[in-house]
Amino acid sequence: MDKKDCIAPCGLDCFNCSWFEANLTDEFKRKEAERLSLSFDEVGCKGCRGEQGKCYWAQGDCATWSCVEGRGVAYCFECDEFPCGLLAPTEKGSDYPHNMKIYNLCRMKTRGIEAWIEESALIRERYYEGDFIVGRGPVLEGE
Repeated sequence: MDKKDCIAPCGLDCFNCSWFEANLTDEFKRKEAERLSLSFDEVGCKGCRGEQGKCYWAQGDCATWSCVEGRGVAYCFECDEFPCGLLAPTEKGSDYPHNMKIYNLCRMKTRGIEAWIEESALIRERYYEGDFIVGRGPVLEGE
């Protein structure tokens, strides 16, 4: 799997998502199918690019996907209007990786996509497991 093909234009690291096909276990699929009243085969995702911008938790079409397609860029950070309101963080988005988008895109732009891929799992771990410290951001125990 080429992880570059598994990065959403908005900066989400699909390859680190628990719903990404390559990360699924039968146990996870059974639990999620039951929790969401889906069939076993409906659980899983090929990633944003593999699903042409469709996301299992999205309500309708993805405006960001449509925007990057219309502008002819691969990632939002390549756009002259980056960052824009489509990427604005939200308190209600904290249960999802939505609020990591701008950070991820900035890291990709400044460090390069390959370097960001290497650090993406730690970014996600800090986001979900870290304690927020003013002036430092999310910090894992022992850092």
